[in-house]
Amino acid sequence: MRISRLADQMSGSEIIKIGNAVSEQIRQGATICNLTIGDFDPKLFPIPTELRDDIIAAYQAGHTNYPPAPGIADLRQAAADFLQTRLGLSYSPVDELMIAGGSRPLIYAAYLALVDPGDRVVYPAPSWNNNHYCHLTGAEQVAVATRPENNFMPTAAELAPHLAGATLLALCSPLNPTGTVFTKEALEEICDLVLAENQRRSPDEKPLYILYDQIYWLLTFGNTQHFDPVSLRPALRDYVVYIDGTSKCFAATGVRVGYGFGPKLVLDKMKGLVGHMGAWAPKAEQVATAAFLPRAHEVDTFLTKFKGKLQASLEAAYHGLKSLREQGYPVDAIAPAGAIYLTAKIDVLGRTTPTGEVLATTKEITAYLLTEAQFAVVPFSAFGTSAAEPWFRLSVGAESQASIEAALPRLQAALDKLT
Repeated sequence: MRISRLADQMSGSEIIKIGNAVSEQIRQGATICNLTIGDFDPKLFPIPTELRDDIIAAYQAGHTNYPPAPGIADLRQAAADFLQTRLGLSYSPVDELMIAGGSRPLIYAAYLALVDPGDRVVYPAPSWNNNHYCHLTGAEQVAVATRPENNFMPTAAELAPHLAGATLLALCSPLNPTGTVFTKEALEEICDLVLAENQRRSPDEKPLYILYDQIYWLLTFGNTQHFDPVSLRPALRDYVVYIDGTSKCFAATGVRVGYGFGPKLVLDKMKGLVGHMGAWAPKAEQVATAAFLPRAHEVDTFLTKFKGKLQASLEAAYHGLKSLREQGYPVDAIAPAGAIYLTAKIDVLGRTTPTGEVLATTKEITAYLLTEAQFAVVPFSAFGTSAAEPWFRLSVGAESQASIEAALPRLQAALDKLT
């Protein structure tokens, strides 16, 4: 039986593969500290009570039919108002904003709306899933390596050599997988590059667009601020497509309410594409989200408590790794600034396990930590970097702070067994 070349050449998610290995260990009775999945344990991080109650009420009221393809009017207005109030971004709920079943259909629709086969897409490495969306659209992918000294955020200097002739620059802040964010100055420099590139192009050339994924923007810690392209450079308004939604900021990954916004020309096409996919957010969830977003007090009360718990877990992992480093272990971490992720360095490449296996790649380190320390992490190689770079993502949404703290001595013991 023959299948399409696209399907035949498509690679699966490395995160899912690691998750399957974790599930098998759990099935066999192991107690795993699972820091792999970018999700939340509802027992630890439930969605806002008001949102939950409104979802139940919406189903009881009979909101079980198809929603309008671009999203119900009340939710589009609520999302537009939310963006205006909290970010100062003004987008029409009729022409420039749409609702979908989470952020994934919006990202895919943006790629389909902007990128032709053979077009160049530039994105930083590590980053989430851009390589797969490039494959699905037939794009020429340019993964730009980033550096730990810049918190793995791309710089204008790193991106500049690759933007001539490119169609799309895919950016994310706070960044999955690193949990780091753009500074104002760094993002301004990138915005200026895009403006200059578009000024060089003739009217009959496709412009360079920015796909700006800010799904984690409400989850920043301490004095960290979130910045976005159009707020910094209003002249970019016709060239930026934003990806946003409720999945991460309200621990509502399964509720499936995302929204995208940007120039009318692009959003019109994205609406059509998502309509053909049928990738709508369920109507009851849309009704409930439309009622919840305007409740500023309830939103802020939830976020304060939610962010406090997330930050405590991230800080526990961060300080635990820093303590091991001070003791001479080959580990390190970058201070968490946003999202639900910690960037960790576990540099045991070339070491030998008690069974005689040499840890030659981060894939082998990942497998060793899972079996020997019951410590499950995702290597940055799953996000487009080299398997010879010993950096890992730790995602804290599915484990308690106590579980993370209990896993650190197991990690230390596993490191002690290496030669």
